[in-house]
Amino acid sequence: MKYKTSGTCSNLIDIEMDGTKVKSVKFNGGCNGNGKGIGALIEGMEARDVINRCKGIRCGMKSTSCPDQLAKALEKYIKEH
Repeated sequence: MKYKTSGTCSNLIDIEMDGTKVKSVKFNGGCNGNGKGIGALIEGMEARDVINRCKGIRCGMKSTSCPDQLAKALEKYIKEH
């Protein structure tokens, strides 16, 4: 799944799922190291667990963040599947 982000430095999240588990995540743009770190940390996790941990995280004065956008993408995935 490809998810176009809003309000973050990254502009796209490429998510590969294995049923309800996150297989891989790649952020396009934004902080390269943080994007890779998030991907490594959540690999193999249940989507709902990622949502519970990442939803609502803010980046500085922004109302969202890359982890928050990831949570929104996973919510969309769950809703559609």
